[in-house]
Amino acid sequence: QQNHLPTKFPDFPVHRVYQRKSFSLFAASLKDKNMPISPLDGPRIEPENGAAEQLVILLHGYGADGADLIAFGEQWRSILPKAAFVSPNGPQRCDNQPMGYEWFPLRMSMYGVISTPEERWAGAGQAAPLLHDFIDAQLSHYGVAAENLAIAGFSQGAMMALHVGLRRPKPPACIVSFSGMLLGAERTNEFTGKPPVFLTHGSEDEVVPFDSMRLTQQALEGAGLEVTSHVQPGVGHGITPQAAQLGGQFIAKALAG
Repeated sequence: QQNHLPTKFPDFPVHRVYQRKSFSLFAASLKDKNMPISPLDGPRIEPENGAAEQLVILLHGYGADGADLIAFGEQWRSILPKAAFVSPNGPQRCDNQPMGYEWFPLRMSMYGVISTPEERWAGAGQAAPLLHDFIDAQLSHYGVAAENLAIAGFSQGAMMALHVGLRRPKPPACIVSFSGMLLGAERTNEFTGKPPVFLTHGSEDEVVPFDSMRLTQQALEGAGLEVTSHVQPGVGHGITPQAAQLGGQFIAKALAG
């Protein structure tokens, strides 16, 4: 059974978050690459007034950077005035988009991503400790409790949001996945909590198949999580303003307790 947020918004043009596609092949694991691993950092937006009481971590897609998603902080701060928004760059430069970053390498062809599930799982597993440490540092920096944390991501960043958010020592208030998927869906026994999850996906996604949302929701609900899903009809690999607005509302509701 699906839970859907009410949608009473008009049709919007698609806002593309810059998930840059490339058609060359490259190494499939971090250990096979010579590119340096960088400490995580990126743009941030401080609360409108006073000290932060909530923290929203925003994770960009493959080949992009933190600037791609920090704009959501500007959009959402009217409903999350006490939140700090932090959008770190991935841990290393992207082979095919040297101005962008990646959370883990992907093998791609002219037909899209061809990395195996095992390769994606291994890549996420190697990036996860860096992201856990970064989130811990940001919670400490702002003096925010773990239950006042929300994690959102797009595409590869959404994969990381789910992978890490469901394995935090203390569960976040919620997780938002834009055009992502759950890696290692058979490993739900590893989850350390059951935060509410919002999934949204374009029905015509040419990069991360639309059916990934159904499979992710099925696995999460099977593990006892409450999942809200939203379909973006006729949309490819991107985020409509409507979906962005719904994601922000979901976070605001979860952080309000």
